[in-house]
Amino acid sequence: MKRSEIRENLFKLVFSTEFHSQEEFKKQLRFYLEEQLPEEATEGEREYIEWKFGEIVRNREEIDGKINAVARGWKTNRMGKTDLAILRLAVYEMQYEDEIPVKVAINEAVELAKRFGGNDSPSFVNGILAKLV
Repeated sequence: MKRSEIRENLFKLVFSTEFHSQEEFKKQLRFYLEEQLPEEATEGEREYIEWKFGEIVRNREEIDGKINAVARGWKTNRMGKTDLAILRLAVYEMQYEDEIPVKVAINEAVELAKRFGGNDSPSFVNGILAKLV
């Protein structure tokens, strides 16, 4: 899989956390890895997705704090679930993964927003992430 495909799968997993309790996250992850992930995904890709999803979930409060610190008039509890999932993934990549350039994380987030978000999602996501640079 391409990195953008891995990122899209991670976005879907992060998005799913909005609809399940924290106790169900592991069960949802297992289901996703076994039933939803493309068959051509390698074991290494599956492990990477599992690891990164776990890291995003573990750091969610801190990630949300960073988003809330720069989002004027839009706290995470008021944001659309799609935009919030994209932001959480991007902020994690920007703040916690040294091997992913910040510009790449922002660009990929905007692309996800174009694909899965509403009309204003790309500019909203870009605006929030630009304030974190």
